Amino acid sequence: MKTIVSIVGARPQFVKSAVVSSALTSAGVSDVLVHTGQHYDFEMSGLFFDELGIPEPEYNLGIGSGRHGAQTGRMIEAIESVLLNIRPEMVLVYGDTNSTLAGALAAAKLHIPVSHVEAGLRSFNRQMPEEINRVLTDHIADVLFAPTAIAVQNLENEGIPAGRIIRTGDVMHDAALRFAARAEAVSLVLQQLQLQSREYILATLHRGENTDDPSRLRAIFEGLADLAQQMPVVLPLHPRTRKAIDRAQIRAAVLQRILILEPLGYLDMTMLEKHARLIATDSGGVQKEAYFHSVPCVTLRSETEWIESLEGGCNQLVFPVNGEAVAMGIRESLRRKPIFRNGIYGDGRSAVHIANAISRWDSPYSLDKCTNTPSRVANDAISCSVSD
Repeated sequence: MKTIVSIVGARPQFVKSAVVSSALTSAGVSDVLVHTGQHYDFEMSGLFFDELGIPEPEYNLGIGSGRHGAQTGRMIEAIESVLLNIRPEMVLVYGDTNSTLAGALAAAKLHIPVSHVEAGLRSFNRQMPEEINRVLTDHIADVLFAPTAIAVQNLENEGIPAGRIIRTGDVMHDAALRFAARAEAVSLVLQQLQLQSREYILATLHRGENTDDPSRLRAIFEGLADLAQQMPVVLPLHPRTRKAIDRAQIRAAVLQRILILEPLGYLDMTMLEKHARLIATDSGGVQKEAYFHSVPCVTLRSETEWIESLEGGCNQLVFPVNGEAVAMGIRESLRRKPIFRNGIYGDGRSAVHIANAISRWDSPYSLDKCTNTPSRVANDAISCSVSD
């Protein structure tokens, strides 16, 4: 049986691994889960494992938080020790976190092939740590699982050979389809918060470009507080953002208008996303989940990696220059009637396509044996490329 090591460390990666690990097992691949500890408290880590039925990681490295360089360096050292112990045929990394880059670097230094889920995303903003992580990981990786046609094009524009790129669709779409019904069945979050479907705004906020800039953070909170006079605004608060609020000296009167919550589990968050009138966020994952649930989105940034979501008025970029601009951008989106398209994020079987490709993989060039042109649809027996 082929053995791979999957590196996770942050909440979105736990969700992705829930569907991919299951598919790998079905494809006859042994998947050893390594948790770096990047998100280490129960709300940010353990709760997701419990809710999504993810087996406990075989290795929990307990790295914790820290500056980017120090955190990434500690991760590389610890992951290297695990890889030397296991000697897997491949290392699988997800997304764009420090855990992603550390896993890819540790594997590459040991000449272990790397595969990257969510390859090819680009914001074209090199000030974002996530952009650096995703670009470097893509150029390290031997197999690149691209979620969309635009992601494929980004990789080819950077000179990555087409034979290493597999267009699979988005595994977060798989997760949304798999867990939405469970969320409806078990989550009581709407009742507990006394919220009515389509009568509130859901907000999330965690990116350093917003939380580390006091003026931008104040602008977002002031804009949300303004909107809260029109309808409830619900904000599950990321630990990073909670700390930043104090540094930014945001007025208590502003905070009191917003329904601020502790971090939520995946099922409660799914319920809030599905039933929101609009979602305002700086999260790439939440932007997509808004699209999956056909909920309009405002992205509180000047760019997005998920360009497809901007089509049809489904997502709107709003730069948080001040509170008035934030409130105005969200009100404009509330007036729109967006058009959501089926299929742009895959067929709901992205994890299966990834697992099948890994189970058949033998060398950095074995994928060339398949009909791996990104515009073609391969059958499930080969799964080299999947049309969105």
